[in-house]
Amino acid sequence: MAAKTKVQPLGGNILVEPVSEETKTASGIVLPDTVDKEKPQKGKIIATGTGKVTDDGKKVPFNVKVGDIIIFKKYSPDELEIDDKEYLIMSEEDILAVIK
Repeated sequence: MAAKTKVQPLGGNILVEPVSEETKTASGIVLPDTVDKEKPQKGKIIATGTGKVTDDGKKVPFNVKVGDIIIFKKYSPDELEIDDKEYLIMSEEDILAVIK
């Protein structure tokens, strides 16, 4: 079940919780997230807007759903903080793939 947030994306926007992967060295030492300064490119969809509206007024439904784990463009999302937790907001066009 998806986490309940105080933010509801509008239109074609999607709210994503970043997922960072644990990095382990060849000798088995686990490196904390702070070692890797790159932003995560993987996340879990927490909420979606109502869908993108085309120029002719038609609403296009999303190809993704709440709970999907996605891979997205590295520098495309906007960051926001809700209750001391980091989230990302992006459009569906910024999503590259869904991990099955």
